[in-house]
Amino acid sequence: QVQLVESGGASVQAGGSLRLSCAASRYTDRLYSMGWFRQAPGKEREGVAAVRTDGRKTYADTVNGRFTVSLDNVKRTLYLQMSKLKPEDTAMYYCAAGAFSPWGLGSNLYAYWGQGTQVTVSS
Repeated sequence: QVQLVESGGASVQAGGSLRLSCAASRYTDRLYSMGWFRQAPGKEREGVAAVRTDGRKTYADTVNGRFTVSLDNVKRTLYLQMSKLKPEDTAMYYCAAGAFSPWGLGSNLYAYWGQGTQVTVSS
């Protein structure tokens, strides 16, 4: 099955920036979309941003204008450029991949998940 490995999580101060990466391997030709999700302690997992392999993108309202998702189809790597970070962005960030339509920010749309990378934003 598709394997996903995230990296780039760190502790930063509010207003700072980070770039997360997610490397996909094995059966990547089957992928239709990839996305970033996050889960803070005591909260449900929420979709942050997603991109289809044809380049179409969607964002959660809470990050629109601050985060940018991109997909390098050659490297099969998904990125999340985060700027103007806020303490409420603190969470474990997960990369996900799906092989079929539909796509979007619902976690049920994705069959493959990475282990997560921690982002902590201090005020």
